[in-house]
Amino acid sequence: MTTEPVTVSRQAARRLELRRQHLEGVWPSRGSRADILAVTRDLSYVQIDPVTVVAPSHWLSLWARIGPFPVSDLDRLLWKDRTLFECWTHAASYVPTEDYPIHSAIMRRYPDSLSKSWGYQKAEAKRWLPAHAKLRKVILRELETGPHLLKDFADHTKGPRSADAWSEGSALATMLVHLQFSGEVMVVGHQGAHNLYGLPSNFLPDWVDRTDLSQSEAETVGVERTLRAIGVATQTEINRYLLRGRYLDLRGVLDRLIERSVVRRVEIDGLRGIRYALASDIDSLRSIGSEDWDEGISLIPPFDNMVFHQARTRELYGFDYVREQFLPERKRRFGTYVLPILWGDRFIGRIDPRLDRAAKRLEIKAVHAEPGAPCGRGVAVQLAERIEQLATFLGAESVVYSERIPSAWRDALR
Repeated sequence: MTTEPVTVSRQAARRLELRRQHLEGVWPSRGSRADILAVTRDLSYVQIDPVTVVAPSHWLSLWARIGPFPVSDLDRLLWKDRTLFECWTHAASYVPTEDYPIHSAIMRRYPDSLSKSWGYQKAEAKRWLPAHAKLRKVILRELETGPHLLKDFADHTKGPRSADAWSEGSALATMLVHLQFSGEVMVVGHQGAHNLYGLPSNFLPDWVDRTDLSQSEAETVGVERTLRAIGVATQTEINRYLLRGRYLDLRGVLDRLIERSVVRRVEIDGLRGIRYALASDIDSLRSIGSEDWDEGISLIPPFDNMVFHQARTRELYGFDYVREQFLPERKRRFGTYVLPILWGDRFIGRIDPRLDRAAKRLEIKAVHAEPGAPCGRGVAVQLAERIEQLATFLGAESVVYSERIPSAWRDALR
């Protein structure tokens, strides 16, 4: 058994992640249901965010990887084929239904499956749930009659933001969040922006694997899935990617995987600290930096798997990305709903778009180039083409640029 760390370049670590994230190479001519499923399987999850300044973030994450696709295909995979389902990973996400045993193992141990990184919320859940045990029984009994919107529950009343910080509104809304975490309730559809809640026993197809994994088994699979999705990662990055804050013995799991030669310790040249990678990826890490690389361009949405951890993005890519929509307007440097520009294995800039649905127009309020971004016309032309493709995907008939464009790219972006 080899325990000494393998040293790799930062470029090799970036390229392995991009390959695993389906951000290398050219798009298929049109994304299919099989493409959506393959991407979600390889990423382990696609985070949901319904904000429509441009489009829901999960649409844009898929579009960045498979090109234009019928959104109805995503709905079919979720609500008809049920090969994807909605659950909480590091956030509300779509995950492959074939991975149900991993998530079920974590959910059925809730709230004990929460680690210290959740702070007071574990203790608060253990206090709040017994105090509202009657409400839990009422919700589950009502759902036995079929799916419900929030407003369909007999006890639904609106209220102020709940004191436990789990949700906004009534105790009913708070309980539904807890029941999703415990796996007793799941989202089984949407009506507009509203969730339709149901029982897993009534929604999940018969073919679903219901193997009862232990906590340790689930954590082991979680580590392997994470490293398969992002390549090289610190212990903190592993903890934050898939089963966020639900690892109770992550160090022990990593040590056992190293002992079994499934995982290797890795050092990245120029960066501090020990990282981890699948042993099966070591040969790729040693060779990938010397391979030809497609310098294609991608637009990455704010809640994408590529920017899930700000410190990782800054260290590995030298790119400091902040979701400025959560900042007061006076503190925003780049815009409201900023999409990073990925070129090859580098982040070279960002755009601040807005979709005017009434006018069928994609407005680009600003384009920003990173220091050292390529100045050639070829890059600007690729970026203009990708923005046009985004507009087409969104149903816009035109793209309108402001004057806030880097001078080197201005000829192509107008």
